[in-house]
Amino acid sequence: MPSQVSALVSDGDTVNIEAGIYPSDVARWQADDLVLRGVGGFAHLESNGLSWGGKAIWVIQGDNCTVEWIEFSECQVPDHNGAGIRLEGLNLTVRHCWFHHNENGILCGEYHPSSVRIEYSEFGHHGFGDGYSHNLYIGHVDSLIFRYNYSHHADVGHELKSRAWVNVIEYNRFSNEADGTASREIDLPNGGQAYLIGNVIQQGLQSQNSNMVGFGMEGLSNPGPHEFYAVNNTLVNEKANGSFFQMPATAYFKAYGNILAGGGSFVSAWPTSIDTLSNLRTTSIASVGFADAANYDYHITASSPAHAIAYPAGVAASGYPLVAWYEYVHPVNGTLRCQHATLDAGAFETCTTALDEIGEEGWSLFPNPATERIMLTFPGTVHHIQLCDALGRVLREVPVNAADQLVLDVVDLPSGVYLVSARGPNGVEVERRFVKF
Repeated sequence: MPSQVSALVSDGDTVNIEAGIYPSDVARWQADDLVLRGVGGFAHLESNGLSWGGKAIWVIQGDNCTVEWIEFSECQVPDHNGAGIRLEGLNLTVRHCWFHHNENGILCGEYHPSSVRIEYSEFGHHGFGDGYSHNLYIGHVDSLIFRYNYSHHADVGHELKSRAWVNVIEYNRFSNEADGTASREIDLPNGGQAYLIGNVIQQGLQSQNSNMVGFGMEGLSNPGPHEFYAVNNTLVNEKANGSFFQMPATAYFKAYGNILAGGGSFVSAWPTSIDTLSNLRTTSIASVGFADAANYDYHITASSPAHAIAYPAGVAASGYPLVAWYEYVHPVNGTLRCQHATLDAGAFETCTTALDEIGEEGWSLFPNPATERIMLTFPGTVHHIQLCDALGRVLREVPVNAADQLVLDVVDLPSGVYLVSARGPNGVEVERRFVKF
């Protein structure tokens, strides 16, 4: 059992836990730099209502620990704050884990300097039902990095609550679906800096709080500046009222390229300092052209008005790039997002790399996007090739050195969209666009 070795490990050890069920087993980990992982599948810590020290299934007091492929369930304690993991050390990484039916999924207090990173994990059905326990409750740490996760069906509490000074929340799915009773999908009550990029956020009819994402609603007590960036998210509110965002007047709010579909207002009350552009706001969920909204698939179809309406958001005041590089893949995964000169609004891009705008089949550019070199494949004989910028201005003439294939060196080009123009057999003009990273 994990509890039989938790007191035996030393700093830097790796503990491999064979997949299976470990009933009523709870533990405290005090060593630093541990790797605690299930092997061959989930190691399921089915606590049956037990906890270590009245706190959690695992109380992690060591610094710089990593937890992978562990399932945490059924923790309950007298103060109704029982967690899958209670963090009492500095810096924690959680990957590929499954937290469900505890009073909190992960709970931590105030620790500095400390960063919590959570990726590829699922959180569901947490909460005592009192509104004070949540799928995740992250305290006043320096930063939270939350990517490629699925958080759903919190019991009255929030799908994610974080008091971290800096929150990077990217490429996740937050949803209470048809029968969930969660309050906010995301609650960042003390402000700071928040980057909400590429997320799918859904609120169902049973939600206890009509405001989907809150920022600074318990006071802007985190270190400033208090800046909230929302870029390329898809937010769907199935309730007739509420708001997609809520924040105090003194916060800075930048929102670019989001889809906001359903009832309620964009913001409950607009802050004084705002920068919003190219967002698709509609009260009709059906009008967005989602692939299967009834089953929470919010990819956009060919007829969607979200196509090609977004605008690059640039960088934050901190220098953080406000770009959706990836997309959420259900469940708990991600994939590269296609990058084009014209961007789609929302969390998903319609991929049209290697466009065939003009000419015949058999012409292609690979890889696309590219970083150093790109290969042009073409049928027959090519008479001349030009490399152009996005406006069609010629940057260089490219000598033809092969019958059906040509490698272009693009390492010296700045990031952006470019065009390869070629004249093929019978005078046919062919163009291909590519993105340079």
